[in-house]
Amino acid sequence: MTRPMEPIRTTSEGVSQDILLACVDPWGRLIDVPTTLAYRTDDPYAVALVFHSGGGEVEWVVSRTLLLQGLATPCGDGDVKVFPSVDDDGRAVAILDFSSPDGRLVAETESVALQTFLGHTFELVPVGAESKHLDMDSLIAALLGDELEDQ
Repeated sequence: MTRPMEPIRTTSEGVSQDILLACVDPWGRLIDVPTTLAYRTDDPYAVALVFHSGGGEVEWVVSRTLLLQGLATPCGDGDVKVFPSVDDDGRAVAILDFSSPDGRLVAETESVALQTFLGHTFELVPVGAESKHLDMDSLIAALLGDELEDQ
């Protein structure tokens, strides 16, 4: 079960919150992993999840829309899948399933916690307004600059 560690922090540039995410270990036990949810208006389609562990930090960047849709219906075809479920106490939860060549992580968060966080992101950048927050000129310059340097 996810329990907020700190209140949601909101600025004009983004939203973040430190939470404890319940992750399933190889033996099926739930282990609380300190995790930071982060959203930036300059990357409006994405939410970063930074897992903090003794071995360092691991960051996964996932689609904001995937997280929202996963609260209501199973979704995700790639390395990240999200689907609704109910925990042992009858609470609505979202299951986040992360896969990579290095392994797999299955995590659980209370749906209301994820809904609340996403609600703050939508206050900053409403659905459908994401493209207005992208600096396409900078993105193109960065891509072309890297390409020109390689020649």
